Amino acid sequence: MVSDQVYNSFITTPRQLAQALDLSLEPLEAVHAVYPLRISRYYLELIKQHGLPLFRQAVPDLLELSDAIGLDDPLDEENLSPVPNLVHKYPDRALFLVCNECATYCRFCTRKRKVGTKNMVINEATIHAGLEYLARTPTISDVLISGGDPLMLSDQRLDRLLRAIRAIPSIATIRIGTRVPCTLPARITPRLAAILKRYHPLYINTHFNHPTEVTADAARACTLLADAGIPLGCQTVLLRGVNDCPQTLQLLFYRLIRIRVKPYYLFQADLTKGSSHFRTTVNTGLAIMHYLIGNLTGMALPTYALDAPGGGGKIPLTPQYVQSLDKTLDFITCCGSPCSYPNQTHPDSFQSSVGVNEKKNYT
Repeated sequence: MVSDQVYNSFITTPRQLAQALDLSLEPLEAVHAVYPLRISRYYLELIKQHGLPLFRQAVPDLLELSDAIGLDDPLDEENLSPVPNLVHKYPDRALFLVCNECATYCRFCTRKRKVGTKNMVINEATIHAGLEYLARTPTISDVLISGGDPLMLSDQRLDRLLRAIRAIPSIATIRIGTRVPCTLPARITPRLAAILKRYHPLYINTHFNHPTEVTADAARACTLLADAGIPLGCQTVLLRGVNDCPQTLQLLFYRLIRIRVKPYYLFQADLTKGSSHFRTTVNTGLAIMHYLIGNLTGMALPTYALDAPGGGGKIPLTPQYVQSLDKTLDFITCCGSPCSYPNQTHPDSFQSSVGVNEKKNYT
């Protein structure tokens, strides 16, 4: 068990990181001049133990500076923000950015342009503006709190924020997006779990990308949250050189359901500037899903999805099983065998199954 002091300290400079992992300083400094750096001491120890799949996610790479394809704001969040730090893309839900820092800065982050930098200003005024917008927009019934990582806020600030959101009558569900159970599990305490429990229905989507991230400490953190009645999901990102292997993801998803975390989404990596070296082809993702659908319990099977560039929303991507669809559905099973299903109903099926007096009760 790593000490609390190690858990709650961070690598934040190229020199610290170079010394910790015996790396050349100059490349780290070059990337750090453009993008921020932070790695929790906890995650640093995992990198030392497990190597490249975790190293790639957290350690700056010169490839971040030679990306000619990526976009600063791939999901067009800034243009979909009626007030600062609140994204209203879908009619019934909103994304509320409430914290500008994370325990570890992922090198593939969608908000790489601003998280951890002075470009992301979050203060009492922006929080108040977001709450006011939610209150005057009753079509919004679901709020996703994100950032940065909301669980980097103090217990007191988080409690105050959740109380204010829950006081809005039109808000039915609150979701929190956080990677803290993976990168700083000691942040999940009984006190924090008790605070979150007050604001049900409340859901948490966390973020694990590799089986080695599912440690005993992560399991303890997720158990505290699950025992507080909080449904847990995981939004995994498909990353080249990290988890773009069907057996790796199969093991990850099995480990997640063992700690009561439901694999929710497997995301095709966004078109974020500075992260093109992480992206696989969609063909790779579809091939992985084809394997998983036949070899993984449905309880552990996520939806493979792409968050459309320009703010088009999440699009599910599924291997092609349907061969033709007319009066018969012809398809290929997950095992590759041809199969068919009649795509029509008997014209008198309703009349023959219920009597005249019963029928009127169903109209």
